[in-house]
Amino acid sequence: MSIKSIAAKIFAQKIYKKTQLWATNPIVTQKKVLMELIAAAKNTQFGIDHHFETIKNEKDFAKQVPVRDYEALKPYVDQVVKGAENILWKGKPLYFAKTSGTTSGAKYIPLTKESMPFHIEAARNAILHYIHETGNAAFVDGKMIFLQGSPLLEEKNGIKLGRLSGIVANFVPKYLQKNRMPSWETNCIEDWETKVNATVEETFDKNMTVISGIPSWVQMYFEKIHQKGGKPVGEIFKNFNLFIYGGVNYEPYRAKFENLIGRKVDSIELFPASEGFFAYQDSQKERGMLLLLDSGIFYEFIKSDEFYSENPERYTIGEVELNVNYVLIISTNAGLWGYNIGDTVQFVSLKPYRIIVSGRIKHYISAFGEHVIGKEVESALQEAILGTDIRINEFTVAPQISPLNGLPYHEWCIEFENEPEDSVTFAEALDNAMRKQNMYYDDLIVGKVLQKVVVTKVVKNGFQDYMKSIGKLGGQNKIPRLSNDRNIVDQLENLPIIK
Repeated sequence: MSIKSIAAKIFAQKIYKKTQLWATNPIVTQKKVLMELIAAAKNTQFGIDHHFETIKNEKDFAKQVPVRDYEALKPYVDQVVKGAENILWKGKPLYFAKTSGTTSGAKYIPLTKESMPFHIEAARNAILHYIHETGNAAFVDGKMIFLQGSPLLEEKNGIKLGRLSGIVANFVPKYLQKNRMPSWETNCIEDWETKVNATVEETFDKNMTVISGIPSWVQMYFEKIHQKGGKPVGEIFKNFNLFIYGGVNYEPYRAKFENLIGRKVDSIELFPASEGFFAYQDSQKERGMLLLLDSGIFYEFIKSDEFYSENPERYTIGEVELNVNYVLIISTNAGLWGYNIGDTVQFVSLKPYRIIVSGRIKHYISAFGEHVIGKEVESALQEAILGTDIRINEFTVAPQISPLNGLPYHEWCIEFENEPEDSVTFAEALDNAMRKQNMYYDDLIVGKVLQKVVVTKVVKNGFQDYMKSIGKLGGQNKIPRLSNDRNIVDQLENLPIIK
């Protein structure tokens, strides 16, 4: 055992004990975080406007700080972007994480000297919890790959900006610099396909032990490694035993990955975003990700089925229930207040508080009142392929309200790696699984409001071609699992990439 791996185990034990201190005192921890945030920002423009000096507890905060999305917070953010100080948080941000917006174009999410360290520590601590639980630390001596955005940053009014993954790349600890792949030069390549090809060339003959990235884009890397070597990825990288991912659910990809790798590998799920690093998988034995309650973020939760009502209840950590779909609301030491990031979560454990990401509040199907969410379509697909040789590369779901013939339906556009032998039987299994996942959908089928699901096959690499066509190939970009309109499906049909 190397000195490095021994040191990693010692450090892992220390971090585990530190985590237990706040994880076993969640309510006290969250109240302390909120009051520290309020105290730090009471003299900012936002703090003055919302009378932070009078806030004594969570109820006061909920009364005085409304829930906002980026559009509603934008007047404050615009001032910060122009270079003004003490607007949302004291001083100026260190960085802006630039992301794709909806109605406002680019979004500029502030990262401060107080918030930035937590992005780095959370990713590190996820790995340390894995080491502590499994005792496996040998991988620290091998090469680690992080498929991410370019670390080259722009500047706007004296504040550097770029993609979050690119910003974080500038903070890789010195003890990992020699292990990290690909090279700085390759990481700086903007074109995703060119970057992946260069990464393949650099890493093909290296001792890769850890690979990290969004599953859909790591899949592209694995496919190219497999093509180059003519063998499973696990035979080319004999010591590769840990896959770290975030951004999307891994389960729809798991069968395809294990086929490409040729064996099972451990995995760690992360829940990072430009707005904060919210959770990570702290155990290989337990379901869900540990919600990070001591990381400069105060959490509130709104039940998703109440979210669009006039005054929905805002719940704090001590008030949440298991298996309820909540919209995640955050207030952070980067100056985001009562901020709706758009993600929905469900608690799968309350001791400690562990969550799964269930979808997006704007990514759902309720064309007929069924309110289907991302978790449900992913779970239904997993059930439909269980015990079969069917493998899925990518998929998205949309309603067809006005078909040329017959009743309306949900259309599943699926890119198969291995197609079902009997497409009718597969569609039947998928529909049955959906009916078990969502009782409203079941009622619509029984009541003959909807016909059963229609599966539309997408050609090989069709979703990559679609993402390229809209300028979102690679990086942190992801295909929405479902939409309440047909914008994506119509674009897929127009390329055309539909079989």
